[in-house]
Amino acid sequence: MKIRSVLSAAVLAVATTFAATQSLAQERFTLRLAETWGPNFPIFGDTSKRMAKLAEEMSDGRLRIRIDSANKHKAPFGVFDMVKAGQYDLGHSASYYWKGKVPETLFFTSMPFGMTAIEQYAWFYHGDGMDLMQEVYEPHNMLSFPGGNTGIQMGGWFRKEINSLEDLKGLKMRIPGFAGEVFAEVGVSPTNIPPGELYTALERNTIDAVEWVGPALDLRLGFQQIADYYYTGWHEPATELQFLVNKDTWEELPADLQAILKTAMRVSAYDMLVQSQHANAEAWANIKEEYPNVQIKNFPEDVFQAMYDANKKLLKEAAGRNELAARIVESQENYLDKTRAYTDISTRAYLNTMGEVE
Repeated sequence: MKIRSVLSAAVLAVATTFAATQSLAQERFTLRLAETWGPNFPIFGDTSKRMAKLAEEMSDGRLRIRIDSANKHKAPFGVFDMVKAGQYDLGHSASYYWKGKVPETLFFTSMPFGMTAIEQYAWFYHGDGMDLMQEVYEPHNMLSFPGGNTGIQMGGWFRKEINSLEDLKGLKMRIPGFAGEVFAEVGVSPTNIPPGELYTALERNTIDAVEWVGPALDLRLGFQQIADYYYTGWHEPATELQFLVNKDTWEELPADLQAILKTAMRVSAYDMLVQSQHANAEAWANIKEEYPNVQIKNFPEDVFQAMYDANKKLLKEAAGRNELAARIVESQENYLDKTRAYTDISTRAYLNTMGEVE
């Protein structure tokens, strides 16, 4: 009788556990995502939608993500706070927007004179990048994941040509992140303005220059209609967006849905890089044909050198703020040295060779 009772209890326990596991496996979750971008914003907004679609398909409908664009939640630069507080489960934005709240966040978007997209992805997923990023975001009740890369961004649209450092003195420019701090060192007055207000700000001379992304997104906003000088990039060689995840929400998800969500974010992030390359090529062909006023410019050598020196100075100061910042700066610098040595004998060598035979 005792043996039968023990066996019956064991069977009941196993059956109960199995039933609970099955119930959890069938549980459906609907998460809310706040994005910095407006509704139907190309490339950036495509990425969040693609991620949500992948997550729902891979989970057979058990994981659904509802996206609220900036017109809905009315706080394009409030995504950090809303996800941290649990007002939203997820966010799609850019890490360097939060430098005023947490200075170390700006390292995880793109750094001036830093890694290219493929180099930076290697640092995230095979170097220290992900661990360091989680260390920054964990105290704020969030996880952060790469959320899509634009590739090298253009250096901005200017109403007047930049011929010397003197031309930058007092110039008002929309440029965020560490690059804004670098420009401030050489006399520029940087500001950050939501995407939907950029054209009007440039048209009305509220700002003298604007840095946004690249041909695909710049063409859509119409900067080529009011600015003739389009400068090549130095400041954001691998601009990575981010998916933010509220930590409490993450811990409520079953392990398989966590894996599905991570996979959906990673795949959609990579696809944004590919989409950006294609869209920029298409848009640049359009600009060349339809807007002959647009002139591609490189910053003069003295300006470029001054920005490079300012960047080195600011990086040293940033590393001196605290131990975590120092480890991030050191990790990025060391990884860049290592990966760039290979880039030089592979990608750079190939492009240089092609230039010689064209």
